[in-house]
Amino acid sequence: MADSTSGPLRGIRVLELAGIGPGPYAAMVLADLGADVLRVERPGQARDVAEPVILRGRRRTVLDLKKAADREAFLALCERADVLIEPYRPGVAERLGVGPDVCGQRNPRLVYARMTGWGQDGPWAQAAGHDITYIAVTGALHGIGRAGGPPQPPINLLGDFAGGSLFLVIGVLAALLERETSGQGDVIDAAIVDGTAHLTTYVLGQLARGLWNEKRGGNRLDTGQPNYDVYATADDRWMAVGALEPQFYAELLRVLGIDAAALPAPNDPAGLAEVRAALSARFAERTRDEWTAAFAGTDACVSPVLTWNEAPANPQLAARGTLVERAGVWQPAPAPRFTRSPLDLPDAPPAAPEDARGVLSDWRRAAATGASSLSVSEQRT
Repeated sequence: MADSTSGPLRGIRVLELAGIGPGPYAAMVLADLGADVLRVERPGQARDVAEPVILRGRRRTVLDLKKAADREAFLALCERADVLIEPYRPGVAERLGVGPDVCGQRNPRLVYARMTGWGQDGPWAQAAGHDITYIAVTGALHGIGRAGGPPQPPINLLGDFAGGSLFLVIGVLAALLERETSGQGDVIDAAIVDGTAHLTTYVLGQLARGLWNEKRGGNRLDTGQPNYDVYATADDRWMAVGALEPQFYAELLRVLGIDAAALPAPNDPAGLAEVRAALSARFAERTRDEWTAAFAGTDACVSPVLTWNEAPANPQLAARGTLVERAGVWQPAPAPRFTRSPLDLPDAPPAAPEDARGVLSDWRRAAATGASSLSVSEQRT
Protein backbone atom coordinates (compact mmCIF):
# COMPACT_ATOMS: atom_id res chain seq x y z
CA MET A 1 0.00 0.00 0.00
CA ALA A 2 3.03 2.27 0.14
CA ASP A 3 3.04 2.92 -3.61
CA SER A 4 -0.41 3.22 -5.09
CA THR A 5 -0.23 2.44 -8.78
CA SER A 6 -3.61 3.64 -9.92
CA GLY A 7 -6.00 6.52 -9.55
CA PRO A 8 -5.76 10.26 -10.15
CA LEU A 9 -4.31 10.89 -6.66
CA ARG A 10 -1.35 8.57 -7.20
CA GLY A 11 1.64 10.06 -5.40
CA ILE A 12 -0.41 12.15 -2.98
CA ARG A 13 0.42 11.31 0.63
CA VAL A 14 -2.23 11.65 3.35
CA LEU A 15 -1.91 11.50 7.13
CA GLU A 16 -5.12 10.54 8.91
CA LEU A 17 -5.32 11.14 12.63
CA ALA A 18 -7.61 8.30 13.66
CA GLY A 19 -11.18 9.23 14.52
CA ILE A 20 -14.63 7.82 13.84
CA GLY A 21 -17.24 8.36 11.15
CA PRO A 22 -16.62 11.15 8.67
CA GLY A 23 -12.82 11.37 9.04
CA PRO A 24 -12.17 7.70 8.22
CA TYR A 25 -14.64 7.77 5.33
CA ALA A 26 -12.96 10.83 3.83
CA ALA A 27 -9.61 9.05 4.13
CA MET A 28 -11.11 5.97 2.47
CA VAL A 29 -12.33 8.05 -0.48
CA LEU A 30 -8.86 9.57 -0.93
CA ALA A 31 -7.29 6.11 -0.72
CA ASP A 32 -9.80 4.81 -3.26
CA LEU A 33 -8.67 7.60 -5.59
CA GLY A 34 -5.07 6.43 -5.34
CA ALA A 35 -3.60 8.41 -2.43
CA ASP A 36 -1.09 6.79 -0.08
CA VAL A 37 -2.91 7.11 3.27
CA LEU A 38 -1.29 6.51 6.64
CA ARG A 39 -3.67 6.18 9.60
CA VAL A 40 -2.06 7.39 12.83
CA GLU A 41 -3.64 5.78 15.89
CA ARG A 42 -3.18 6.42 19.60
CA PRO A 43 -1.72 3.66 21.79
CA GLY A 44 -4.56 1.44 22.95
CA GLN A 45 -7.07 3.24 20.74
CA ALA A 46 -10.18 1.13 20.24
CA ARG A 47 -10.15 -0.11 16.68
CA ASP A 48 -12.30 -2.77 15.12
CA VAL A 49 -9.68 -4.76 13.22
CA ALA A 50 -12.51 -6.71 11.61
CA GLU A 51 -13.83 -3.53 9.93
CA PRO A 52 -12.68 -4.22 6.38
CA VAL A 53 -14.46 -1.50 4.41
CA ILE A 54 -14.28 2.05 5.78
CA LEU A 55 -10.65 1.50 6.90
CA ARG A 56 -9.56 -0.05 3.61
CA GLY A 57 -6.65 1.23 1.59
CA ARG A 58 -4.55 2.44 4.54
CA ARG A 59 -1.24 1.83 6.13
CA ARG A 60 -1.30 2.04 9.94
CA THR A 61 1.04 3.26 12.62
CA VAL A 62 0.73 4.04 16.34
CA LEU A 63 2.08 7.27 17.85
CA ASP A 64 1.53 8.86 21.26
CA LEU A 65 1.43 12.56 20.43
CA LYS A 66 1.75 13.40 24.12
CA LYS A 67 5.34 12.09 23.96
CA ALA A 68 7.99 14.35 22.46
CA ALA A 69 9.67 11.61 20.40
CA ASP A 70 6.41 10.43 18.86
CA ARG A 71 5.27 13.99 18.24
CA GLU A 72 8.52 14.70 16.43
CA ALA A 73 8.04 11.54 14.35
CA PHE A 74 4.59 12.76 13.40
CA LEU A 75 5.88 16.21 12.43
CA ALA A 76 8.57 14.57 10.32
CA LEU A 77 5.79 12.72 8.49
CA CYS A 78 3.98 16.04 8.05
CA GLU A 79 7.06 17.35 6.23
CA ARG A 80 6.54 14.69 3.56
CA ALA A 81 2.74 14.67 3.52
CA ASP A 82 0.39 16.55 1.22
CA VAL A 83 -2.74 16.29 3.36
CA LEU A 84 -3.50 15.89 7.06
CA ILE A 85 -6.99 14.88 8.21
CA GLU A 86 -7.55 16.03 11.81
CA PRO A 87 -10.82 14.92 13.54
CA TYR A 88 -10.50 16.46 17.02
CA ARG A 89 -12.60 19.07 18.79
CA PRO A 90 -11.27 22.61 18.27
CA GLY A 91 -8.07 23.24 20.21
CA VAL A 92 -7.11 19.61 20.87
CA ALA A 93 -4.54 19.42 18.06
CA GLU A 94 -3.01 22.69 19.24
CA ARG A 95 -2.69 21.35 22.80
CA LEU A 96 -0.98 18.24 21.43
CA GLY A 97 1.49 20.39 19.53
CA VAL A 98 0.30 19.34 16.08
CA GLY A 99 -2.01 22.22 15.18
CA PRO A 100 -2.04 23.83 11.75
CA ASP A 101 0.49 26.54 12.68
CA VAL A 102 3.10 24.04 13.86
CA CYS A 103 2.52 21.61 11.01
CA GLY A 104 2.44 24.45 8.50
CA GLN A 105 5.83 25.70 9.68
CA ARG A 106 7.27 22.25 9.04
CA ASN A 107 5.58 22.01 5.63
CA PRO A 108 4.08 25.18 4.12
CA ARG A 109 2.51 23.11 1.31
CA LEU A 110 0.51 20.93 3.71
CA VAL A 111 -3.28 20.88 3.29
CA TYR A 112 -4.57 20.67 6.88
CA ALA A 113 -8.17 19.36 6.79
CA ARG A 114 -10.16 19.71 10.03
CA MET A 115 -13.31 17.58 10.41
CA THR A 116 -15.83 18.56 13.10
CA GLY A 117 -19.56 18.56 13.66
CA TRP A 118 -20.08 22.19 14.67
CA GLY A 119 -17.00 23.83 13.12
CA GLN A 120 -13.94 25.52 14.57
CA ASP A 121 -15.82 28.50 16.03
CA GLY A 122 -19.23 29.53 17.31
CA PRO A 123 -20.95 29.00 20.67
CA TRP A 124 -21.40 25.26 20.11
CA ALA A 125 -17.91 24.53 18.78
CA GLN A 126 -16.84 22.64 21.90
CA ALA A 127 -20.11 20.73 22.37
CA ALA A 128 -20.42 17.00 21.79
CA GLY A 129 -22.70 15.88 19.02
CA HIS A 130 -23.59 13.19 16.53
CA ASP A 131 -25.04 13.10 13.02
CA ILE A 132 -28.61 13.38 14.29
CA THR A 133 -27.91 16.53 16.31
CA TYR A 134 -25.97 18.19 13.50
CA ILE A 135 -28.62 17.67 10.84
CA ALA A 136 -31.36 18.65 13.29
CA VAL A 137 -30.31 22.30 13.50
CA THR A 138 -30.01 22.76 9.71
CA GLY A 139 -33.67 22.01 9.01
CA ALA A 140 -32.75 18.86 7.09
CA LEU A 141 -34.01 16.44 9.74
CA HIS A 142 -37.28 18.34 10.06
CA GLY A 143 -38.01 17.68 6.41
CA ILE A 144 -37.53 13.90 6.47
CA GLY A 145 -40.57 11.86 7.43
CA ARG A 146 -44.23 11.37 6.70
CA ALA A 147 -47.10 13.73 7.34
CA GLY A 148 -48.33 13.43 10.89
CA GLY A 149 -45.25 11.52 11.99
CA PRO A 150 -41.96 12.46 13.64
CA PRO A 151 -38.76 13.34 11.78
CA GLN A 152 -36.92 10.22 10.61
CA PRO A 153 -33.11 10.08 10.94
CA PRO A 154 -31.59 8.82 7.65
CA ILE A 155 -29.08 6.58 9.49
CA ASN A 156 -25.91 8.75 9.45
CA LEU A 157 -25.67 9.10 5.69
CA LEU A 158 -26.79 12.73 5.44
CA GLY A 159 -24.67 14.40 8.11
CA ASP A 160 -21.53 12.37 8.74
CA PHE A 161 -20.86 11.14 5.24
CA ALA A 162 -22.53 13.58 2.83
CA GLY A 163 -22.37 16.83 4.79
CA GLY A 164 -19.10 15.91 6.51
CA SER A 165 -16.80 13.52 4.65
CA LEU A 166 -17.60 14.52 1.10
CA PHE A 167 -17.34 18.25 1.75
CA LEU A 168 -13.99 17.65 3.42
CA VAL A 169 -12.84 15.72 0.33
CA ILE A 170 -14.06 18.56 -1.90
CA GLY A 171 -12.04 20.98 0.21
CA VAL A 172 -8.93 18.80 0.04
CA LEU A 173 -9.08 18.46 -3.73
CA ALA A 174 -9.71 22.17 -4.21
CA ALA A 175 -6.79 23.08 -1.91
CA LEU A 176 -4.46 20.68 -3.72
CA LEU A 177 -5.44 22.27 -7.03
CA GLU A 178 -4.97 25.83 -5.70
CA ARG A 179 -1.59 24.83 -4.27
CA GLU A 180 -0.32 24.27 -7.79
CA THR A 181 -0.70 28.01 -8.40
CA SER A 182 0.17 29.49 -5.01
CA GLY A 183 2.70 26.94 -3.81
CA GLN A 184 1.02 27.09 -0.39
CA GLY A 185 -1.12 24.70 1.59
CA ASP A 186 -4.30 25.71 3.37
CA VAL A 187 -6.39 24.95 6.46
CA ILE A 188 -9.85 23.52 5.79
CA ASP A 189 -12.64 23.95 8.33
CA ALA A 190 -15.09 21.20 7.31
CA ALA A 191 -18.14 21.25 9.61
CA ILE A 192 -21.00 18.79 9.25
CA VAL A 193 -23.51 21.56 9.92
CA ASP A 194 -22.08 23.61 7.05
CA GLY A 195 -22.07 20.74 4.58
CA THR A 196 -25.55 19.57 5.53
CA ALA A 197 -26.93 23.10 5.20
CA HIS A 198 -25.30 23.26 1.77
CA LEU A 199 -27.13 20.08 0.78
CA THR A 200 -30.46 21.77 1.49
CA THR A 201 -29.88 24.27 -1.34
CA TYR A 202 -32.68 22.92 -3.53
CA VAL A 203 -35.26 22.95 -0.76
CA LEU A 204 -34.32 26.46 0.35
CA GLY A 205 -34.68 27.66 -3.22
CA GLN A 206 -38.09 26.04 -3.50
CA LEU A 207 -39.13 27.62 -0.20
CA ALA A 208 -38.12 31.03 -1.50
CA ARG A 209 -40.30 30.52 -4.57
CA GLY A 210 -43.28 29.37 -2.54
CA LEU A 211 -43.01 25.87 -4.00
CA TRP A 212 -42.18 24.11 -0.72
CA ASN A 213 -43.72 24.35 2.69
CA GLU A 214 -42.59 23.56 6.21
CA LYS A 215 -45.17 20.81 6.62
CA ARG A 216 -43.36 17.48 6.67
CA GLY A 217 -44.77 15.05 4.13
CA GLY A 218 -46.55 17.87 2.35
CA ASN A 219 -44.29 18.32 -0.69
CA ARG A 220 -43.80 16.40 -3.87
CA LEU A 221 -40.40 14.91 -2.93
CA ASP A 222 -41.13 14.03 0.71
CA THR A 223 -44.01 11.57 0.13
CA GLY A 224 -46.50 14.41 -0.17
CA GLN A 225 -47.50 13.21 -3.65
CA PRO A 226 -48.54 9.61 -4.32
CA ASN A 227 -46.44 9.40 -7.49
CA TYR A 228 -43.25 9.81 -5.42
CA ASP A 229 -43.50 7.28 -2.64
CA VAL A 230 -43.03 3.63 -1.68
CA TYR A 231 -45.74 0.96 -1.78
CA ALA A 232 -46.07 -2.38 -0.03
CA THR A 233 -46.41 -5.50 -2.15
CA ALA A 234 -48.19 -8.78 -1.55
CA ASP A 235 -45.13 -10.30 0.12
CA ASP A 236 -44.63 -7.40 2.54
CA ARG A 237 -41.83 -5.93 0.48
CA TRP A 238 -41.71 -2.56 -1.24
CA MET A 239 -41.61 -0.81 -4.60
CA ALA A 240 -40.26 2.73 -5.02
CA VAL A 241 -42.16 5.05 -7.35
CA GLY A 242 -40.70 8.26 -8.77
CA ALA A 243 -43.15 8.94 -11.61
CA LEU A 244 -43.25 12.73 -11.28
CA GLU A 245 -43.39 13.78 -14.94
CA PRO A 246 -46.67 13.20 -16.85
CA GLN A 247 -45.16 10.70 -19.29
CA PHE A 248 -43.68 8.63 -16.48
CA TYR A 249 -46.93 8.74 -14.51
CA ALA A 250 -48.87 7.61 -17.56
CA GLU A 251 -46.49 4.66 -17.94
CA LEU A 252 -46.90 3.83 -14.25
CA LEU A 253 -50.67 3.63 -14.58
CA ARG A 254 -50.40 1.63 -17.81
CA VAL A 255 -48.26 -1.08 -16.22
CA LEU A 256 -50.46 -1.13 -13.14
CA GLY A 257 -53.53 -1.47 -15.33
CA ILE A 258 -55.24 1.61 -13.90
CA ASP A 259 -57.37 3.91 -16.05
CA ALA A 260 -55.94 7.42 -15.74
CA ALA A 261 -59.33 8.95 -16.53
CA ALA A 262 -60.76 7.34 -13.41
CA LEU A 263 -58.34 9.13 -11.07
CA PRO A 264 -57.65 12.74 -10.10
CA ALA A 265 -54.27 14.24 -11.05
CA PRO A 266 -51.50 13.02 -8.72
CA ASN A 267 -50.75 16.59 -7.61
CA ASP A 268 -54.37 17.60 -6.99
CA PRO A 269 -54.58 18.23 -3.22
CA ALA A 270 -58.21 17.18 -3.16
CA GLY A 271 -57.43 13.85 -4.84
CA LEU A 272 -54.18 12.77 -3.19
CA ALA A 273 -55.80 10.23 -0.89
CA GLU A 274 -57.77 8.66 -3.75
CA VAL A 275 -54.72 8.27 -5.97
CA ARG A 276 -52.63 6.88 -3.12
CA ALA A 277 -55.32 4.37 -2.22
CA ALA A 278 -55.58 3.18 -5.84
CA LEU A 279 -51.82 2.71 -6.17
CA SER A 280 -51.58 1.01 -2.77
CA ALA A 281 -54.34 -1.45 -3.61
CA ARG A 282 -52.83 -2.36 -6.95
CA PHE A 283 -49.28 -2.87 -5.69
CA ALA A 284 -50.62 -5.07 -2.88
CA GLU A 285 -51.96 -7.56 -5.45
CA ARG A 286 -48.56 -8.88 -6.54
CA THR A 287 -45.18 -9.65 -5.02
CA ARG A 288 -42.26 -7.30 -5.28
CA ASP A 289 -40.45 -9.53 -7.76
CA GLU A 290 -43.56 -9.82 -9.92
CA TRP A 291 -43.84 -6.04 -10.08
CA THR A 292 -40.11 -5.75 -10.74
CA ALA A 293 -40.54 -7.97 -13.78
CA ALA A 294 -43.61 -6.04 -14.93
CA PHE A 295 -41.82 -2.70 -14.81
CA ALA A 296 -38.58 -3.96 -16.35
CA GLY A 297 -37.69 -2.02 -19.48
CA THR A 298 -40.29 0.70 -18.93
CA ASP A 299 -39.90 4.42 -18.26
CA ALA A 300 -42.23 4.42 -15.27
CA CYS A 301 -39.41 5.28 -12.82
CA VAL A 302 -40.25 2.33 -10.58
CA SER A 303 -37.67 0.15 -8.79
CA PRO A 304 -37.75 -2.54 -6.13
CA VAL A 305 -36.59 -1.57 -2.66
CA LEU A 306 -33.72 -3.98 -2.09
CA THR A 307 -32.08 -4.96 1.18
CA TRP A 308 -28.35 -4.51 1.75
CA ASN A 309 -27.82 -8.20 0.98
CA GLU A 310 -29.97 -8.12 -2.15
CA ALA A 311 -28.39 -5.04 -3.73
CA PRO A 312 -25.31 -6.76 -5.25
CA ALA A 313 -27.56 -8.94 -7.43
CA ASN A 314 -29.37 -5.99 -9.02
CA PRO A 315 -28.68 -6.30 -12.78
CA GLN A 316 -27.49 -2.72 -13.20
CA LEU A 317 -25.24 -2.76 -10.15
CA ALA A 318 -23.92 -6.21 -11.05
CA ALA A 319 -23.15 -5.19 -14.65
CA ARG A 320 -21.16 -2.15 -13.50
CA GLY A 321 -19.53 -3.87 -10.53
CA THR A 322 -20.89 -1.15 -8.27
CA LEU A 323 -20.71 -3.51 -5.30
CA VAL A 324 -17.84 -5.98 -5.19
CA GLU A 325 -16.90 -8.90 -2.97
CA ARG A 326 -13.51 -9.14 -1.34
CA ALA A 327 -12.75 -11.96 1.09
CA GLY A 328 -16.46 -12.60 1.61
CA VAL A 329 -17.28 -8.95 2.30
CA TRP A 330 -19.49 -6.94 -0.07
CA GLN A 331 -18.45 -3.32 -0.38
CA PRO A 332 -18.78 -0.39 -2.78
CA ALA A 333 -16.30 -0.14 -5.60
CA PRO A 334 -14.31 3.11 -5.75
CA ALA A 335 -16.27 5.98 -7.29
CA PRO A 336 -16.44 7.93 -9.51
CA ARG A 337 -14.72 6.26 -12.47
CA PHE A 338 -11.97 7.65 -14.64
CA THR A 339 -11.01 6.77 -18.19
CA ARG A 340 -7.27 7.42 -17.92
CA SER A 341 -6.84 6.69 -14.21
CA PRO A 342 -8.50 3.37 -13.41
CA LEU A 343 -9.26 2.71 -9.77
CA ASP A 344 -8.36 -0.55 -8.03
CA LEU A 345 -10.26 -1.85 -5.02
CA PRO A 346 -7.98 -1.14 -2.05
CA ASP A 347 -7.04 -3.88 0.37
CA ALA A 348 -8.58 -4.32 3.79
CA PRO A 349 -6.67 -2.58 6.59
CA PRO A 350 -3.61 -4.46 7.86
CA ALA A 351 -3.97 -6.14 11.22
CA ALA A 352 -0.59 -4.95 12.48
CA PRO A 353 0.64 -1.35 12.49
CA GLU A 354 3.90 -0.29 10.84
CA ASP A 355 6.72 1.61 12.44
CA ALA A 356 6.37 5.31 11.62
CA ARG A 357 10.06 5.51 10.75
CA GLY A 358 9.60 2.88 8.07
CA VAL A 359 6.79 4.86 6.46
CA LEU A 360 8.87 8.04 6.60
CA SER A 361 11.75 6.18 4.97
CA ASP A 362 9.41 5.07 2.17
CA TRP A 363 8.20 8.63 1.61
CA ARG A 364 11.76 9.99 1.59
CA ARG A 365 12.86 7.29 -0.85
CA ALA A 366 9.92 8.11 -3.12
CA ALA A 367 10.99 11.75 -3.16
CA ALA A 368 14.60 10.81 -3.90
CA THR A 369 13.57 8.67 -6.86
CA GLY A 370 11.46 11.42 -8.40
CA ALA A 371 8.08 10.16 -7.19
CA SER A 372 7.58 13.11 -4.87
CA SER A 373 4.11 14.60 -4.67
CA LEU A 374 5.45 18.04 -3.75
CA SER A 375 4.43 19.17 -7.21
CA VAL A 376 1.56 17.27 -8.76
CA SER A 377 2.10 18.91 -12.13
CA GLU A 378 5.77 17.94 -12.21
CA GLN A 379 4.98 14.42 -11.10
CA ARG A 380 2.74 13.81 -14.07
CA THR A 381 4.93 15.25 -16.79
